[in-house]
Parts: sequence; structure tokens; C-alpha cells
Amino acid sequence: MNVKVEETKNKNEVKLEITIEAEKFDNAIKTVFNKNAKYFNIPGFRKGKAPYQIVEKTYGAQIFYEDAFNEVAGEAYEEALKEKEIEAVSRPEIDLVQIEKGKDLIFTAVVSTKPEVTLGKYKGIQIKKIEYNVSDEDVEHELEHMAEKNARLVSVEDRPVESGDITMIDFEGFVDGKAFEGGKAENHELTIGSNTFIPGFEDQIIGMKPEEEKEINVKFPEEYFSPNLAGKDAMFKVKLHEIKKKEMPEINDELAKDISEFDTIDELKKSIREKQEEQNKSRAKYETEDEVVKKVCEGAKIDIPKGMIEVEIDNMAKDIETRLSYQGMKLDQYLKMINKTMDDFRNENKEQAENSIKSRLVLEAVGKDAGIEVTDEEVSDKIKEMAKNYGRKEEDVKDNPELIKYVSDNLKVEKTINFLVENAKMK
Repeated sequence: MNVKVEETKNKNEVKLEITIEAEKFDNAIKTVFNKNAKYFNIPGFRKGKAPYQIVEKTYGAQIFYEDAFNEVAGEAYEEALKEKEIEAVSRPEIDLVQIEKGKDLIFTAVVSTKPEVTLGKYKGIQIKKIEYNVSDEDVEHELEHMAEKNARLVSVEDRPVESGDITMIDFEGFVDGKAFEGGKAENHELTIGSNTFIPGFEDQIIGMKPEEEKEINVKFPEEYFSPNLAGKDAMFKVKLHEIKKKEMPEINDELAKDISEFDTIDELKKSIREKQEEQNKSRAKYETEDEVVKKVCEGAKIDIPKGMIEVEIDNMAKDIETRLSYQGMKLDQYLKMINKTMDDFRNENKEQAENSIKSRLVLEAVGKDAGIEVTDEEVSDKIKEMAKNYGRKEEDVKDNPELIKYVSDNLKVEKTINFLVENAKMK
């Protein structure tokens, strides 16, 4: 294999010309033929039994070129990057120069390379001190929330529906006089004031009495997930069956015993305060780190290649699709549901992708400039911790090179952020 490299007119971009020997390409053609021979049906031969020469004569050698290229090009491209010590950060743009049986395979790959970072000031960054205190109101609010979860539901028969009530209703929706799909339900539980229904619907339930029937007129939001209903006027036939309300327990020692491991309400309040203080410390720590990194990034200069941003958006899309898969949904289905296209998704996430790349590159540059290192012992300790948390044996993971690199990189980023915070000035 022969590799030539030249810079393009674009910054942080190179063009590789890769030549693969004719013999290797011809062998790839034979490999592809052997994989696909069973699909060829040629008169005079049993299906899949025609020899290569007959198949080539019948269809032409070109029929194998694309698959043969894919057979050898990926590995050759990776070897070329390694040989020339090029750190690619985008998908390569491939262009064929020569592809023919019996001749060298020649193709070019234009790829973005990792950009250089020009650091600004990163020691002594000034930020406002971030601190969150726990007030008595915060503790009371959490206590009320815990009491609400322990509230019991009681039927209401002596008055009409009020805001905050839990109702049991039947409903059927109509647009232009016709019932629409998904607009009908029986014995549906609806909390009035929860704003879980179409705007204006819940307000019109207020004042209804059990077994009363009513027609409710509303308008679907312009941004409604179903395009055929968005912005349309609708009428719902509603029947109210039952009204319930929450009966809150008294906040006292008995409640503390019922909802916690504590015997008194004062002990429970103390525990709530301690947990909130711990949460506030974590929140302040995260926001302080975020602010310091943001300030350091503002002082740095990087020309981020467009291709690198596109790859970052691809990775964001994959992450979202993975999360959606747990709900049995794909990304394109989700986008359709919220009335958006993949182009909308890419445009909306471009800035976030760019900021994410910049933060990553700046932290890497700071770590290198400040001489921050991660020891083998630190990596080993972290892998032990991970193995324990995930119920795995340390031996199963400690010799995994990809995991070791992942842990090492993450620890270095963590130490770099700690370094920046320790050297920041809090106003």
C-alpha cells in the first residue's frame, strides 16, 4: 500500500491518496464472489454453482467492484491514518481515482484533522461564588410533598368540581363534526389544574357535578404533535362520574413514623435538611465547574472543522435514539411526533455540539499545558470501583484496553477541571 498526503485549501483538512496493490484488490473481488456465488443463476449451471469466469463473462467484473472496494478500503484508510499519524475527526469524503480488475486500486480520502487550540488565561479565572443555602421553607416544602404522597383520596358528593380535584370522566372528541382517532376514553382519571389536557379543557370541568354531561369546546395548540389536529377547533362530549380530593395527613410525629425511619417530626426535618444541603453542595460544585470551564473556553481560540461538528451531532442523535429505544421508539418517529425534521434536529443542536467539542479540546489542551497526568494506580482504583458498582469481577474488565483508555481520559478531564477550580478566584 502506498499513501500520499497533501493539505487542502481548507484549514485543518488533508487529502490522502491511497493505492492498494492490484493483487490485493483482485483477491478482494474473489472473496466477494465466494460470498455471493449462491445468488447467481446462470443457464447450464445449478444455482450458485457457476464458476467465477462464467459469472464475470455474463455480468462483467464491475458487478463486484463496489463490494470489493468496501472489503479493502476501510482497513487501508485506517492504516494510512496510523502510518501518517493523522488524527481524523470527521467522516472521510471518498473519491475513486482508479478501480479496475488487474490494476492498482486508487482512491482519495479528504478528512478533517484535529484542530490546534490557542489557550488564553486559565489560571486565576474570576467567577462569582456559587452557593445555595437550605431555608426552613425548603424543608417545609419537602415535608409537605412527602405528606402529599401519603394523602388518601376521599369521594366528594356535596359540591361540584373545584381546581385540584381528581375527576373520573368519559370523553369523546370531534373535529368538524367527526370523531378523531385517540380522542375517546372511558373512566379517565384527570386532576383538575394539572394542565395535562388541551388548554382550556380542565377549566371547563370546574363546576360540573357527578353524572352531569357537557359539551366542551377547545382549540388544539398550533404546535400539537399530531399535524392533522394542530390548530383545529374541537368539541368534546364529557360525562363526569366521580369527584375525589386528597385528604392531607397532619404533619406530626405519627406521620414521621409512617413515612420514615424516624420517631419524631424534628428528626425527619433534620434528615431532610441534611439531604438538601448535600444536594446543594453537589449542585454548586457542578455549576462552579461549568462556569470555570466556560470562562476558560471563552478565552481560547479554535477553528473547529465543520465535519467534526457533523460527527458530534451524529453521536448526539445516536445517544437520543438509544434512550428512545427503551420506550420502543425511533428518532425519526419522535421527530415526526413533534413535527420536526432531521435537518431541524441538526440545526438546533449545532451550537451545543460546537460548545461540547470546544470544551473537550480546551480541557485536553489545559491538561497537557499544565502537565496533568493520571497514574496507573488511579486508573486501577477507578476500574475496581466500576466493577463493584456494576457487579462485575475486576479480572473481567481490568485488561480491556478500550475501558482503560476511557477511564484514563475521564480521570484526566476530572483532574483538569479540579485544577481549574482550585486555581480560580471566587468573588
